[in-house]
Amino acid sequence: MTPDKTIPPQPQEIRTERLILRRWRQEDFEPFRAMNADPEVTRFFMGTFSAEQSDASAGRLMGSAETARLGAWAVEVPGEAPFIGFAGCWPTRQELPFAPAIEIGWRLAKPFWGRGYAPEAARAALADAFARTGVSEILAYATPLNEPSLRVMQKLGMTYSPGEDFEHFMFEDGHRNRRHVVYRITAEQFRRVQAA
Repeated sequence: MTPDKTIPPQPQEIRTERLILRRWRQEDFEPFRAMNADPEVTRFFMGTFSAEQSDASAGRLMGSAETARLGAWAVEVPGEAPFIGFAGCWPTRQELPFAPAIEIGWRLAKPFWGRGYAPEAARAALADAFARTGVSEILAYATPLNEPSLRVMQKLGMTYSPGEDFEHFMFEDGHRNRRHVVYRITAEQFRRVQAA
């Protein structure tokens, strides 16, 4: 896929009050592997990631920033941790029922849970995506069991989209994480939330 020249390139970094969202570096791969090998971090996925699966995931996240001009940033806590996970927006997989669309996602290492970093990073990613690409709406999805992610969506001002619940193709029939719910936010809704 060639880069979409109609969209300005993704910035090298975005700074928030407490975080730096930046392009990935080679040294991020090792802590990302450790994070993806933690069964608590991956409890709403199909299981933990092997090193190869983790590296492939990082490669997809990095590649999207070049091709779609939207991707996941590595998240850093200045002076404390050079890599705590990722947050960002990217084109959703074509196999999902709402494709084509832009989704937002995040994943942080367990020592950094409960500090408000996920909504802080995700809010910056939404602001960049809406301002830079002109996209009118962004969505997120998760299993209903993933209450922490649903709370982040709600803190961002996203709202549940009734009637869009779906069975995620990556999970087998009967898997407890197969059913997913969809949350959405428009650019106008996000502007109102930011101004409040």
